[in-house]
Formats: sequence, structure tokens, C-alpha cells
Amino acid sequence: MQTEKRVIALGFFDGVHLGHGALLRRVGEKAAELGAVPAAVTFDTHPENLILKTPAVPLLSSSLDRAELMRRFYGIREVIVAHFDERMMHMPWREFVTDYLAGEHGAVHLVAGHDFHFGYKGEGNPERLQALCGELGIGCDIIPKVVQDHITISSTYIRTLVAQGEMERANQFLGHPHTLTDKVAHGKKLGGTLGFPTVNLRFQPGVLVPAHGVYATRVTFENGESRPAVTNIGVRPTVDDGDRVTVEGFILDFQGDLYGQTVRMEFYKRLRGERKFPSLEALKDEVMRNAEQTRTYFSTQP
Repeated sequence: MQTEKRVIALGFFDGVHLGHGALLRRVGEKAAELGAVPAAVTFDTHPENLILKTPAVPLLSSSLDRAELMRRFYGIREVIVAHFDERMMHMPWREFVTDYLAGEHGAVHLVAGHDFHFGYKGEGNPERLQALCGELGIGCDIIPKVVQDHITISSTYIRTLVAQGEMERANQFLGHPHTLTDKVAHGKKLGGTLGFPTVNLRFQPGVLVPAHGVYATRVTFENGESRPAVTNIGVRPTVDDGDRVTVEGFILDFQGDLYGQTVRMEFYKRLRGERKFPSLEALKDEVMRNAEQTRTYFSTQP
């Protein structure tokens, strides 16, 4: 059976930032030109976690969110999530191109970043990739670094911003709002008690938790409808949640039950840090104030 032709972007694509976007846009252009499927190869585990044996790199996005962001913003039709196991880690770089990309996935053109390394011990690099593609008759583009505000756009830099709660600046480098997609779970139903029902979400294991605090967010439901929300990330000290980190969003001007739905939450601005209030009534008053801040924020955004 003949494998479908694909133009493939190569990388981990954590966060799918503007630097990645340069690769993904090029994939779309070449795919249209060649009548091929615009695709990307990413990995289920950050390669550094296995290769360097260092503490796990906290990720900006789950593999689910990475794939959805590539599809939504860049028209990538297929996201191939490679299982980064011992076989993949020890695969010679030539074999990764000839057998995996060209053989298994029908690559007719590859797009990689200026610092992309692959194969056993990272021996594959942009120069070797271009030379081998030339031998195989496969097209190849190497995309130079993308700079904004005199800073090279990178997942590492954006992780620092998100960890500090600098969401507006992080979003400038991402090119889209920082995103969390999850199925709505049951919480303690405290929001209903206070008069504002909430959605409870979780960051996947290994995904970076933004600085604790209250954020102006937007929640998109399964039917495509979206609403602004006030979202708290943290341990909710007023109600003594212990050390368990929760993501609790109060959706403005909404009545309904979203339990079991998969929703997308986009983070726009950190309104304040997390703090303990003397009473639930004081907490409710502050949430109402944060709700007005959120309404004002979205009313002034294009």
C-alpha cells in the first residue's frame, strides 16, 4: 500500500510558540505546493528527560494541547506523536530520516529549526539533515531562529514567564493564549455555596503550573461557545485544601452543568496572587471584584 505524501515539521513544539509557527507555516506552504498532507512529528516525552537523566523539564502544554494548537493556528492536519522510548533514543540519525520519516510516514519534504538535533546521541543536525535529504531526493528547509524584542523565542524563556505569572508577555511570544484543555471534574462545590458555580480542571502530570493566583481567562465549551472566567490556580488557603493544587474557574454570566465536558481554558492576565481571606464572605467579595476586572479586561481587548 502506498504511503500518503507528507510535508513534515520536526521538533518537540512545546507551547507551539511563534518560533515553531515559522516552521509550521512553511509546512503549509510546501504541502499546498506539492499536494501533500501538512504534518508534524512531536514526541510524547521531552527527549532531554531521558537523554540527560536530569529532573523532568516541565512542559508548557500536554501532547493533546500541542496537537490542537498546531491544527487550530497553523492548519497542520496530522500530528504524529512518536513514542520516545529506548528504541527511538538509540535510533541512528540516518535511520530516523530514511526509515521512520520517509519510509513509515511518506515524507517528501522536511522542515526543521536551526538548532534541531535528532537520532542517537543527537548526532543528527540541520547540516546532516539537508545533505541526507539531498541524497534521498527529499526537500528540506532549515528555519533560522525567530527573534522578538531582541530575544530569541524559545520554550525555555516562555516557561520562565508562565512560572512567574507573566501571562500577557508569555502570550506575546506564544502568539496565542496559554492553554489548558481538560475534562471538567467535580470539586468541593464551594463555588455553588458562594453563589458562583465553577469548573474544576487539572494540569496533566509533567505540565508546568503557572504562578499561583487569580487570572482573567476564557473558557471554550465543546459546542464552540466561549465565556470569560475568573480562574484561581493554587491551594485555596481560605478553605484549606492542603497542598493540592487546583484550577477553579468561575465562568461569568453562565448557568449550566459542564461536568464531564472537555473544555479549553485560555489564560490572559494574572489579576493578583493567591491569598488567604478572613472569611468566605470576604473571599466572595474579592471574587466579585475580580469578575469586574475580567469583564473590563475583555471589553478593552480587540
